[in-house]
Amino acid sequence: MQSNFPTLSSDRFILRQFVDSDLEDVFKGLSNPAVTAYYGVSYDTPEATKAQLTWFAELEKKSTGIWWAICSKTDGTFLGAGGLNGVNHQNKKAEIGFWLLPEHWGKGIMSETMPLIFDHAFNNIGLHRIEGFVESKNTNCKKAVAKLGFIHEGTMTDCEIKNGAFISLDIYAKLAKNR
Repeated sequence: MQSNFPTLSSDRFILRQFVDSDLEDVFKGLSNPAVTAYYGVSYDTPEATKAQLTWFAELEKKSTGIWWAICSKTDGTFLGAGGLNGVNHQNKKAEIGFWLLPEHWGKGIMSETMPLIFDHAFNNIGLHRIEGFVESKNTNCKKAVAKLGFIHEGTMTDCEIKNGAFISLDIYAKLAKNR
């Protein structure tokens, strides 16, 4: 574990570096169809899920992103994950991503934790822009990013193929100057 990994905290939550013991919780989330319906990856076994923990570690190592395990401050319960990937240092931008275990949906977790990630991105990484690419049919995520102050910039119609069909992506952005 890197000693310089930034731990972030709010009143109710702590955002910490992923550890090997998170594997079962990450598998629980990324094997759940409710979580992965609009998410880019899903896993069938805990063994396969190790690829996700490796991906988190590689983002840090290569300075192309940073993801946190979102946990309860009271008892350390794993709730989900959030972070940045696709960090482009030259253009001072990155892509946001997040997910929660379904039993923790609708409890204001993202409203409380995501601003911590935004502050870190703008103040410590030096980003100017955070982007969110949301499947057009993912109304819950679109509501969440709007609530977090992202501006809808447009829609890329039929821009990717998922499960053999074209999907459209809505582009959202949050700029450092619009915080």
